[in-house]
Amino acid sequence: MEWFGAPDFALSRLVLQRLLALVYLVGFVAAARQFRALIGEHGMLPVPRYLRRRGWRQAPSLFQWGYTDRRFAMVSWSGAAVAAAVLAGAADAVPLGAAMALWAVLWVLYLSIVNVGQTWYSFGWESLLLEAGFLAVLLGNAEVAPPLPVLLLYRWLLFRVEFGAGLIKLRGDPCWRDLSCLRYHHETQPMPGPLSWYFHHLPAPLHRVETAANHLAQLGLPVLLFAPQPFASVAAGAVVVTQLWLVASGNFAWLNWLTIALAFGALRLPGSGRSAMGAAPLWFEVLVLGCTALLLVLSYRPARNLLSRRQLMNHSFDRLHLVNAYGAFGSISRVRFEVVLEGTEEAVLTERTVWREYGFKGKPGALSRRPRQYAPYHLRLDWLMWFAALSPEYARPWLRPFAERLAAGDRGTLRLLRHNPFPDRPPHWVRAVSYRYRFTTRAERRATGHWWHRSDPRPYLAPVSRR
Repeated sequence: MEWFGAPDFALSRLVLQRLLALVYLVGFVAAARQFRALIGEHGMLPVPRYLRRRGWRQAPSLFQWGYTDRRFAMVSWSGAAVAAAVLAGAADAVPLGAAMALWAVLWVLYLSIVNVGQTWYSFGWESLLLEAGFLAVLLGNAEVAPPLPVLLLYRWLLFRVEFGAGLIKLRGDPCWRDLSCLRYHHETQPMPGPLSWYFHHLPAPLHRVETAANHLAQLGLPVLLFAPQPFASVAAGAVVVTQLWLVASGNFAWLNWLTIALAFGALRLPGSGRSAMGAAPLWFEVLVLGCTALLLVLSYRPARNLLSRRQLMNHSFDRLHLVNAYGAFGSISRVRFEVVLEGTEEAVLTERTVWREYGFKGKPGALSRRPRQYAPYHLRLDWLMWFAALSPEYARPWLRPFAERLAAGDRGTLRLLRHNPFPDRPPHWVRAVSYRYRFTTRAERRATGHWWHRSDPRPYLAPVSRR
């Protein structure tokens, strides 16, 4: 079938696959480095306890055959090794079937992690990685031209990511409609980056331009992804530019980089490599067309969700995360609150008790510490602390276990933090306090050197004893 292959997208496929392999690598390394304290056998939300209530249908995962921390580490580091090999070009150095098997292994391993990760893996970019990763199994390698049906599925995925995010904004917070949301967003976003202070202090008219440009990028450009070339490439290129703007203004794990990767399903780059490609084997064409038909059928519910007034955001309609609904920041916080963990060595608590603060790697804490750049790496605890500041309900299952582990001096938990104020022995008590945070003004920054100002401390979690 001559129409099946799209050799003009050979280089675009190469970039897409390498970026996707890089994101897989980051995801597996983050899982390996953080899981013990979060979901390990003695973690805040242990996987064994979770699996006792859920079988294969509710949580398809390799860990249904038995979970230990050692097995989780093996899955994570094995996934990282395969992802690194694919990133280095292994999938193009082996036959087509073997290349597909490599991508399938990555998908199965990461699916096994996500489906037992509970609230720590409830972010939309987990489903996005799995959906994009499943399509990568069908994308072929250097032996064959990129399959046009799969490239179109990548465009359909990118359309849902961008258009879904645009619709959830228009249907949500009024500040998106009056173009004022970005007056607040750079300050109140989950994890500000090194440049966020400067973005926040842009003139108000530029914030309105930012917001209007966001609507254009998410509601106008995605429609052109299905237009003939070069219009589709122009739209995809504009998506790349807008995502790089988001990369510069904050930390959103690998969401932006994965969205950039998807754009290469429509962005045609020069250099086709036609002469090096053979015709796709019949079995490959049949498999791709069969999976395409399946995914189009499964797309009914996400498509209907886009049209619904009760649009769901970052929702998976099946446990395999094959076709999902996406969206972000349907509402914007006007005021930033931060939950701060503190400990004391004093056995008896009084009004004069001296409390010392734990430092997190990514979330705001010390007023003089400039926000750091961590994306595409995902600091799961820091992100959940942002949700905890929005409402105690988000933190109810895990915050007290977190404080208990700090009081016990648990090494795995302490490795998730930047600073432990009790290096010699654990504190007697640990508590949580909520503060109101805001970026300093330019004058305050010059006078104090601080990036943040905080005020209005309020109790959040009653002191937890070492005992």
